[in-house]
Amino acid sequence: MKKMLATAVLAAGAALGAQAQTKSPAVQQRADRLSNQMARELRLNNYQTARLRAINADKVAKMAAIESKHAGNATLIDDQCQGVCQERDRELRAILTTDQYSNYYSNRSAYYKYDKDYAAQASDIMLVKSVQNPLPASAKGATLSQAKDDSKPAPRGR
Repeated sequence: MKKMLATAVLAAGAALGAQAQTKSPAVQQRADRLSNQMARELRLNNYQTARLRAINADKVAKMAAIESKHAGNATLIDDQCQGVCQERDRELRAILTTDQYSNYYSNRSAYYKYDKDYAAQASDIMLVKSVQNPLPASAKGATLSQAKDDSKPAPRGR
């Protein structure tokens, strides 16, 4: 019973983590960028594009969670992301025509590279921004700014 409860809690936590990743603007932008590229190259109709966006939002969120969990271990990240890509393959087979799926399947390594390159670029940009504009060290979220001093300087005594 305890094992079943622990498994249920872990599964719920993983689902919430993936859902939180999906809501991240950076992850959503990454998924939208990949979806736009795929829809354009595969010549998808509106229905297919909407389904593709939902699939990519889910899969990119899972890949982002894997990337953040295993940061620094590129082999493990690639192995686990390939499993996510296989899930995407199965889901796309249901919505694409035979010609579209053949085109997708022959170019899927290019789509994977397109997404990974963007993810690396986006993380580099975020690192540079965090170094250039660090957050204040206050735990209360206070910001530091230059105070405007309208008062007259103190008189000097002799």
